[in-house]
Amino acid sequence: MKDLLLMRAPLKYIQGEGALEHFYENCSSFGSRFLFVCSNSGYKQTKDLIEKSFGSSDTYRRYEVFGGISSLGEIEKMKKIVEEDKIDVVVGVGGGSAIDTAKATAYYENKRIAIIPTVCATDAPCTGLSVIYNDDHSFNSYLFYPNNPDLVLVDSRVIANAPAKFLVAGMGDALGTYFEARACYKTHSLSLENGGISLSAMALCELCYKTLRKDGARALVAANNHLVTPELDSIIEANTYLSGVGADNGGLCVSHSFYNGVTSLNKKTAMHGNCVAYGTLVQLLLEDASIEEYNEVRDFMVSVDLPITLKEIGCTKEDVHQIAVASCAKGESIHNLSGDVRVKELEDAILLQDCLGEKYYQEHSCCNK
Repeated sequence: MKDLLLMRAPLKYIQGEGALEHFYENCSSFGSRFLFVCSNSGYKQTKDLIEKSFGSSDTYRRYEVFGGISSLGEIEKMKKIVEEDKIDVVVGVGGGSAIDTAKATAYYENKRIAIIPTVCATDAPCTGLSVIYNDDHSFNSYLFYPNNPDLVLVDSRVIANAPAKFLVAGMGDALGTYFEARACYKTHSLSLENGGISLSAMALCELCYKTLRKDGARALVAANNHLVTPELDSIIEANTYLSGVGADNGGLCVSHSFYNGVTSLNKKTAMHGNCVAYGTLVQLLLEDASIEEYNEVRDFMVSVDLPITLKEIGCTKEDVHQIAVASCAKGESIHNLSGDVRVKELEDAILLQDCLGEKYYQEHSCCNK
């Protein structure tokens, strides 16, 4: 029997300059007691604006700066606060880890969930899942939810004022969306939501890639200069909505398995999206993609400062075997690739990409890293 097609998305998505001023009016029906799970920088950037949106309402608001990663321990800490303070609505404020912690907390406590991203480093805001880590920061599991967030609200001015490196990482995460979904579609693999992959999902994934190529470089210039421009807004949407809804309904493959392999090293490496981008080039090599397509992806990555060598993601050739073993573990999304992938095959592709990246920089000495 063919898998039933499935599409899921946030209940409401709002984006634009000044959007934070409209936070409370868009979730006032959710309840009257709010817990804000914040990154440190997210708290500083948004608290006053969030408070302004509440006006004279007599709602209860508690702000908690979490420990920095969506770990089992952090989730337990937030669950206790929800129970003790009789919270109705959990709000994730910050980057992917704060958002994933808030989503997990709301799920376990059966509460409404709203998301306020302060960076565009991952597609976490719109997805119906969290990436959960052990307390030692190693990858634990994906936690899947029955629904996507009730509200995702993105203030473009907040994103423009954040360090541009986060936008770059978000483009790296978004870059994998189309190519991973395409691979899953070819092998009739299930989406992240365990449904069949629809034409609608594939259209969103492809639009995500086209938007990155069209507006990515100019959006980075805007972000570097803290400007809100049409190009920046396009990339915010691509990184957050198109990638999030696309990945949820399209599926994962090599790119994200490669990142999970990198986390097994238990050492400081590049951000999630930077590793996913490198993994996308590795996937194209494994698929024997055309030279034209490979070059198109690589050239885009170079234009927005995404990594094309192991050194740029904080890894060495000696790390590659462990990365490959962890990436090919049972249950990893790499097995959605046509023909599957053996450990040695993945090792060779990772090393080949490193060699190709070094060769590219040697031939283009003006951008040598």
